[in-house]
Formats: sequence, C-alpha cells, structure tokens
Amino acid sequence: MARAFILVMDSFGIGATPDAERFGDQGADTLGHIAEHVLAAQGRPLAVPVLERLGLGAAAHDATGRWPAGFTRRDGFACYHAAARELSRGKDTPSGHWEMAGVPVLTDWGYFPDTVPSFPADLTDALITRAGLPGLLGNCHASGTEIITRLGDEHVATGQPIVYTSADSVFQIAAHEESFGLDRLYEVCEIAFALVARYAIGRVIARPFSGANGTYARTYNRRDLAVRPPAPTLLDIAQQSGSETIAIGKIGDIFAHQGVSKLLKANGNMALFDTLMTCTATAPEASLVFANFVDFDQSYGHRRDIAGYATALEEFDLRLPEFLAALQPGDLAVITADHGCDPSFRGTEHTREHVPVLCFGPAAPAGSGGIRDSFADIGQTLARHLGLPALAAGIPLFAPQGA
Repeated sequence: MARAFILVMDSFGIGATPDAERFGDQGADTLGHIAEHVLAAQGRPLAVPVLERLGLGAAAHDATGRWPAGFTRRDGFACYHAAARELSRGKDTPSGHWEMAGVPVLTDWGYFPDTVPSFPADLTDALITRAGLPGLLGNCHASGTEIITRLGDEHVATGQPIVYTSADSVFQIAAHEESFGLDRLYEVCEIAFALVARYAIGRVIARPFSGANGTYARTYNRRDLAVRPPAPTLLDIAQQSGSETIAIGKIGDIFAHQGVSKLLKANGNMALFDTLMTCTATAPEASLVFANFVDFDQSYGHRRDIAGYATALEEFDLRLPEFLAALQPGDLAVITADHGCDPSFRGTEHTREHVPVLCFGPAAPAGSGGIRDSFADIGQTLARHLGLPALAAGIPLFAPQGA
C-alpha cells in the first residue's frame, strides 16, 4: 500500500533565507527564538523529542549553521531531513502551499499599501453599494485580534464590517457572528472576492468573531476565498489519476477546492490531529492526505505569543507517536511548513524563512537532503511515491526505497 501524507505546521520556520533582507526579515528564526525563549524563561529545553529524533534540529542547523538551544541530538536521526527555501516571490500561505504541491508562484501578487486608508475608494465604494452595507470600519493594515478589540463595539452598534489587510496579498473582513450574521459575512466576502480580482489579490478572508462589550474573540468559522492555482498541483494530478485527495483544515480553501476529493474541518490543532488520525486509519490505497495545522500561525505567530507557540509545539510533538504508530507499510509522510512567523520578531507578519522537511514512515529512508532550493521537491517526491506523473517543478528528495 502506497499512501502519502503532508502535515503542514503553518508558519514553523527554521531560520531566515538568504533573500530575507528583501522582505525586511533578516534575523528571523521561528524555531530558534522559541527554543531560546523556553531555555531562558523556564530553564529547560523545548520539549519536542519526536521532532528532534526526526531531524528537526539537523534541518535547522543546515538552515542557520546553529543547533537550536537545548537540542542535544547530533546523529541517529529516524528519517530523511532537509531544509527548504521558497522559490516563490512571496511569503504568503497560498504561495507556500502551492509550491510544495509543485506550483511555485513566480509572478507578483498585488498588495495594498500600509497607509490609512489602505484600500482605493472605488473598491470600498463598490463593496458598500453591491453588498448594501451602511459603511466600512478599519481600512488599514492591522492585526486581526487588535482591530476587533478596537472596533468591535462600533461594528456591533453600526453594522459596518471591519475591513483590513496586511503585508500579505489579502483583503480581510471581520464581523460578529450573531449581530451581523455568519452567512451575511460570507456573502459580503464573495462580493469582495469578485471586486479585488482587478488588483491581483490572492485571498479574501472572512474573519468571524463573537463576544460582547469590548471582549471579542475570533471563532473557527473562518473562510478563505482564494485564487485558483495557475497550473495543476499535486492534488489535481493525484485526483485525475484516481487517487482520493483528503484536505484537512484550511487546505481546501487554499487550493480553491481544486483537486480535493474530501474536505474535513476541525477547530484547533488537537482536533485537527484527531481528524488526521481518523484519516490515517481509513484512507484508501494511493490516497493523499494534506493537513494544515493553522493555530501555530493564527493563534501564536501573528499574535507574537512565544510561550503559546512553544506550548503548541510541545502538544503537537506529544501526538506524533500516535501518528507514527498508525502508518502502514508503504506509507510516506512529510512534516513541513509554508513560511515563517517568528513570534519574537517585529510586527505581526509572516517571516521569510527556511522550512523543515522531515520525511518519515515505512517508505522513507534515513539521510540528509541539506538545503533544497524549492518547496516543490516535496510534491515531486510524493508524486513519484504514489506513481503519479512528474510535476512541472521540483526534484525528488531521494530515490524510492528498494530502487
């Protein structure tokens, strides 16, 4: 039985890339700075023994020339490990995921300026008119949690959605689930998605929240409306070849539901891991399971919560033995990331970093791939493993077992 699994630890970078200065991200190191924080604040190493055994520290060493603080294992790694640099021009979620599925994004996205207002008047005027809105709040670059705290009361009182953006190619709309309505928010986002096409914006994101009287929290009913990948991805090719493609978490949204046979949602990293375990037990031969663990990014990276990120990493690591034990003969799994989001870094945006590539399971050899020049090497490796046609980009990480 040959099955493939991709586990994306959303935003888990392992050190700045050589071109990080172009993004203002020189010195970023998501893993390195979290490990340093835990050692300094708690007097103990970051407790991720399974990831360390799989070669996480070695991959970080390849990327930065340094071992993460407190990591002691130097050899005897239980999988094939590497660090990968992004070939795509951005450091956003779609680019990272599409590239690991074989489609680097070599054109530029559109972005809204860090000014007030951020959005052109013809865009906001059209959205107000077409969606029948009383107006819009925000219209700036902002952290999603900060802006709902600041403008949530006014939104509830006036019915005006909160619109904001970031350094990513994105138009975000936040609204209260009860007072504004979840379906109404999704409807407004659909209208906005059609309007932002002329600006080459990659995603419109619905950001629902709940709460009252200045105390608000985002819910897990987020919805991403994304531009379709510009070429067939690993998901498309697998589906066209008869494989079942199972998307867990926000993977379906990221790929505009293209090439997805089954979409499974869950609230939070641990619930997503539960879903992954169910799929590991039931996914048929030749299937591709693609899971995104979003909390690392949205709950800790963007919020610059170093301690929370560290706890989330340790919780994830505690679940990994279940997954390893459930893999079947012929299975190949990869743990990786789509970009960085260093919680110790300035601002609240993604960071341009290497990502880990940890390949394991019965069909994975042990060894090191050093530094890879594209995330697409992941997709190419899994395509060959599943017996699919070669992808347009990427070089396989290693020869098939027994070749």
